[in-house]
Amino acid sequence: MEKVMVIGCGAYMDSGYGCPGEWRCLKAAALGEGKFEAPSQVITFVKCECPGRPLISNVGMAIKLSEIRPDAIYLSSCLVNAKPGCPYSDAEEMAKMLEDKTGVKVVLGTHDYH
Repeated sequence: MEKVMVIGCGAYMDSGYGCPGEWRCLKAAALGEGKFEAPSQVITFVKCECPGRPLISNVGMAIKLSEIRPDAIYLSSCLVNAKPGCPYSDAEEMAKMLEDKTGVKVVLGTHDYH
């Protein structure tokens, strides 16, 4: 079973802009739906907090403290598809930074639930 990390948009999750929180990402991972090719075990869930400066270090700390290296990092659908988009970083830029720093594959999006 693939071990994954999910990164959610804190602004969307905390403000109710169409994302009630991480349950949709967790459901998609557990059932192997959406962007997950098979049922996956979520080992860490990290919220990106505006303006996103500590994200890379928080991801590194989550990997270190969990003591489990993820097979993939998923940027949540609310983070990837936010309208209006993030004023600080776009999803592709964030994915590249994460892959460069961690060496872990980053997937854009988690689910297609409405």
